[in-house]
Amino acid sequence: MPEFLILRLRGVMQAWGRHTYEDFRPVEIFPTRSGLVGLLGACLGIDRAEPGRLRDLSESFRYAARADARTRLEYKKEKSLLPRKITDYHTILEPRLVPGSTRKGAVVSPREYLCDAHFTVALEGRPEAVFSLEEIRAAARKPFFTPTLGRRSCPLSFPLLDPALETVTADDLHAALALVPPGAGTIYSEMPGDSPNRYTVRDVPTGHPKRQFAARTLYIHAETPFDPVDPAEESED
Repeated sequence: MPEFLILRLRGVMQAWGRHTYEDFRPVEIFPTRSGLVGLLGACLGIDRAEPGRLRDLSESFRYAARADARTRLEYKKEKSLLPRKITDYHTILEPRLVPGSTRKGAVVSPREYLCDAHFTVALEGRPEAVFSLEEIRAAARKPFFTPTLGRRSCPLSFPLLDPALETVTADDLHAALALVPPGAGTIYSEMPGDSPNRYTVRDVPTGHPKRQFAARTLYIHAETPFDPVDPAEESED
């Protein structure tokens, strides 16, 4: 039975960027492959100027991410399993344009963030992996660079690994996530399973020096829901 590495992604803010350019920085509501590769690459000591090694890392694993956050939408007086987004505004000078040129002057760049989001991620090593799960596990325990949740302004609130549950053995990614509390929640997976919900996301590192990304198909699995709870009502680890 295969072994899976379990990561917990918890932070006050997270920012898993969608495909865009410099003027607007939207985020996905789940950890992207490029963001996860950046996080694990930091742990392994891979520099952003080494796109080939980042591509090798990306090709070393498959993964599924489960949304564990539970938040209350106060303005509607109801609860939701979706993470809450906020937008910050930055001023940037001479932003790059799609053709490769730059725009003269300064522009306002809106940047989205997820608030109080919690994700559990299961990693499965591939047979042709350049980086083994054990190497990734060791690096997550003692990161070379500081890992962040999508952007440098998004630090972790908890270590990536829970000492009590670093690895599990299971039949597949979804079965592995089911072994990790709370055991249910929406899963964003590279395994199709029986989900009819497909989403194309462009977040696969290609190894190109200009940080280009390829597309992949994501499958969204709505698992058995748990009772939504305000995080303030929960006790942390």
